Amino acid sequence: MLEKRYCPHCGVALSSWIGPPESGWGEILVCNNNECVFYRSSQTDIRNKDEDNSLGCRYAEDPDNGYTAFNLLAWYK
Repeated sequence: MLEKRYCPHCGVALSSWIGPPESGWGEILVCNNNECVFYRSSQTDIRNKDEDNSLGCRYAEDPDNGYTAFNLLAWYK
């Protein structure tokens, strides 16, 4: 069982998510808060992205790697 972790940007509890087999991830923790400042500003942070592209990033942590934080590519609503 994973420890309860919180997004450092918005304080919401991170949700468990199983990565696709081809990703090499097992279970990761993801901030699914659509109002999170990290997520809301991420669409402009992606370099070399087409303007009409709807990609952004969610804050995520990898428990198998000491809860290392990383940017999880996601559709931006």
